[in-house]
Order: sequence, then C-alpha cells, then structure tokens
Amino acid sequence: MSSTPDDDHQLRFELDPEPTPKRPDSAANRGEPDAGRDRLIAAMKPRASRAQVVVAVLMVVVGFGLVLQVRTTHSANDFAGARRGDLIELLDSLEAASQRTQSQIDSLEETKASLQSDTDRNQAALDAAREQVQVLGILAGTIPAQGPGVRITITDPSNAIGSSTLLNALEELRDAGAEAIELNDNVRVVAQTALVDVDDGVEVDGIQLQQPYVIEAIGSAHTLHEAVRFPGGLRDEVETFGGSVKVRELSDIEIASLHQVEQPQYAQTVPQSGG
Repeated sequence: MSSTPDDDHQLRFELDPEPTPKRPDSAANRGEPDAGRDRLIAAMKPRASRAQVVVAVLMVVVGFGLVLQVRTTHSANDFAGARRGDLIELLDSLEAASQRTQSQIDSLEETKASLQSDTDRNQAALDAAREQVQVLGILAGTIPAQGPGVRITITDPSNAIGSSTLLNALEELRDAGAEAIELNDNVRVVAQTALVDVDDGVEVDGIQLQQPYVIEAIGSAHTLHEAVRFPGGLRDEVETFGGSVKVRELSDIEIASLHQVEQPQYAQTVPQSGG
C-alpha cells in the first residue's frame, strides 16, 4: 500500500512527538518552606521599638495634662461668671468652715494635752509604786539587796553563845539603821525571823547555823561599826563568853538570800472606807 505525503507527515508526528516540559516535583515543594513568603509575613508583623514606646508614653502624659488643664479652666470659669454676692457668700462659708476646723483642732490639742498630763501623772504614780515595792521588798526580804555596810564575824570556841546573844546583835544593828541583814550567806533576817537554841548551836528559821557566825548588814558602815563596839554592846557580850568579834567595813555588800513569805492564816486587810 502506497503512502501519500500527508500520511508520512502524520506518521512522523505520531512517532516523534515534542517532549513536554517537566513540572517541578510537588513533594519537594511541600517539604521546603517558601523563604519569600516567610519574609513577607515577618515584615507584616507589628514591632514596637523603644522610640515607639517613648512616644506612646509622652502621648499619655500630654493627654493627661490636657484633661487636667481643661478641668482647671472649667472650674475657674465656674466662678468667672458668678455674681459678687455669691462670691461673698462663698467666702463667708469658707471662712466659717475654716473657723470650725480651727476650733476642732484646738479642742483636739486640749484633749491631747489632757491625755498627756494624765499619762504623766499615771507614770509618776507607777514609778512611785514601783519604788515603794522595791523598798518593801528589801524590808520584807523578798528581793536581793546591795549597798555599803559591815561584815561581823563571831567566833565561839566554847560554844557558849546562844540565840539570845545573836538576837541582841540583830536588834543593835537594826537600831543603828541596818536596812538588810543576812546570816552566814544563807538566812535573810526579817521581822518574823525566829532564833532557837539547839544542841549544836543556833537554828534560824529552821536552818542550823555553823560557826563562825557571820552577820552582813547593809547601812551606814561607820554607824553599824560603832554599834558593835559600843561599851556593853555585842563585842563586850561575846567576849564575856570567851568568844571574839571582828568587824569589817565594806563599800559594797550583796545580800542574795530571800525570805519565803507565807500567806497569813488569821490576819486580813482592813477595807478602806469610801469617805
């Protein structure tokens, strides 16, 4: 079968078609981001620079100042159109309010001064009460005492000195102005102190004293010393029993022993009358 030129041309077209251009691989495109698109999105995002922040703050401050200026101007304009009588009435009202305020201040000042005076009086009374408690505590033997005085040491080799001699010594010291007395660093002598003779010596408030007997007394050291050496006094009495007395004046004596106060069983306080 013979072929025509048209048939040859059609055959060549079918056998050798023109190659079509290849499209980019879609899978590769999906795996790699588009850099241009990312830059575009990043450029569209708002960024607040330091200058923008400063400008914003200044705008807020300026706005606040404008509002304040407007309010002040408006307040001033309220009185600009007021009548003279209204202004005088307003001034009178302000002066009256000022006087009332000053009166309240004066009243508060008077109250403050009165409270201060009451506080001072209460403090003075409290200080006096505390001082009285200290004095009574020393006399009652319930608190320690410290001050000048004498230390008396009585030696009795024959054990002939009894409670009566020690009691006479304590009474002479009290008459000479002794304010606090202690025996053998162990017994505080008070008004209720009891001295009793026992086989081995003297017992004071249930505590037996060991020789030598040591008496410490707080008061005028010179006066107490003279009371011991007075003719017919403690020294002469002790020496008649074959004992001896030594007296030493001291600028500072500390009496630390305390007397245990017992609750009265029969005595009661007398209520004070209201009149």
